[in-house]
Amino acid sequence: MTVRVLGVGAAAPELRLRAADVGAAWGRAGRGEVAVCAPDEDTLTLAWLAADRALTAAGVEAGDVDALFWGTSRPPFAEGPSFAFLAASLSLAPTVGGLLCAGSAHAGMEAFAAGTDAVAAGSARIALVIASDALRPGPGTGFEARCGAGAGAFVLAVDGPISATIGTRVTRTRPFLDRYRGDGEVDNRDMYDPRLFREEIFLPVVRAVAEQLAAFDVRAWSLPDPDGRLGAVLARNVRATLTPSSTIYGAIGDAGAATALLGGIAALDAAGLVAIVGTGGGRTTGVLVDAEIPVPGAALTADAISGGRPAGYVEALRARGQLQPVGETIPMGVPPESAMFVRGADEMLGLLGGRCVDCGTISTPPSIHPHCINCGGPKLEPVALARHGRVHTFVVNQTMPAPFVAPLPIVVLDMDDGARLMLQAIGDGTDIEIGRKVELVLRKYAHERGVPVYGFKARATKEDAP
Repeated sequence: MTVRVLGVGAAAPELRLRAADVGAAWGRAGRGEVAVCAPDEDTLTLAWLAADRALTAAGVEAGDVDALFWGTSRPPFAEGPSFAFLAASLSLAPTVGGLLCAGSAHAGMEAFAAGTDAVAAGSARIALVIASDALRPGPGTGFEARCGAGAGAFVLAVDGPISATIGTRVTRTRPFLDRYRGDGEVDNRDMYDPRLFREEIFLPVVRAVAEQLAAFDVRAWSLPDPDGRLGAVLARNVRATLTPSSTIYGAIGDAGAATALLGGIAALDAAGLVAIVGTGGGRTTGVLVDAEIPVPGAALTADAISGGRPAGYVEALRARGQLQPVGETIPMGVPPESAMFVRGADEMLGLLGGRCVDCGTISTPPSIHPHCINCGGPKLEPVALARHGRVHTFVVNQTMPAPFVAPLPIVVLDMDDGARLMLQAIGDGTDIEIGRKVELVLRKYAHERGVPVYGFKARATKEDAP
């Protein structure tokens, strides 16, 4: 069956690190900049944001998605419920199928291929495909000034308006080492011999895939570019005149498993044939996407990855967890795997409240308020909370015990559906004021006992900006 693309979405993290700042720390030159996750961002929060934008662009309700296919080199749980956490935060049905692909930068292409095959085979009517990454490069490696982060998402289906369809796919496998990390290691290693990698590993296998796709009338390409130069070499080899992937690399750096799909999403803003090529872990895959019209969401890619707050090298090291203070931290009162977290996980990740059957008042969080806060009624039904609201009041904490970082703003929000929430706000509080319009986005609250703890935070929107 024909697999259609209903919509796409992209996301990039908050911080931007200049390659020149990295080079200055190690006595090397550098150019461009890369995207770096803030302390409360990771590959899951990026995946959530890209997927949320793709579903909105496609006009698809989260509950209608049959399967989720997620590719990331490094899921937030080395072994654990990464897939389930992402599905819950997106409000997907508890019956959702799919899989999590990990272990290399090829994971994004693997998820894309699996999602396409599931829809084509009829095992999923609507599939959500996400590729996200936030790698941690080894300090002082050549990869450090190129290593970025980002996410891209596709909504695939057999029914619905045709904007683009998935076509030919080509794969090549060859056993060699590119960027990798050993068992028990956290940071990615760099290539041992860059010239050997270029001449004997990368170019032959990637060129073999790209040349197969070049036999078609390709309008635009998404090509891998691990060192800032090889992408241009590949473009010359296949006579590519339009490579939106180079813009992605220039804006956020090498986003690992997400890079290939991000380049493809950026290319789908116009009609024509798009070739997407991704490589990593000894595997290279290319796929053709035929856009009859601009794909919903593709034109928003530039805005989705642009901006970001400048960060110095030291701040980037702290954000990645490679520079940590010595001293005591204040642990949570209960461990993240406790009964309290089990009971509250659905409402935290799904952003649920309890609507009173008698008076309609929404109580939050329902696990703490099992009775209506207005009339005291015992009958509450779960309801998804609004994602937008305004600041009712706020406070900025200037002193916080580790691992929390001050200043830390806490806001009380009046949501568009009448609910009242108290949450952390993103940033240092300088853009928060009473009455300011905010939106809720998924972020990481803490990382304790090896477990990331997720929840929603308030982010000031451009609307009503002072």
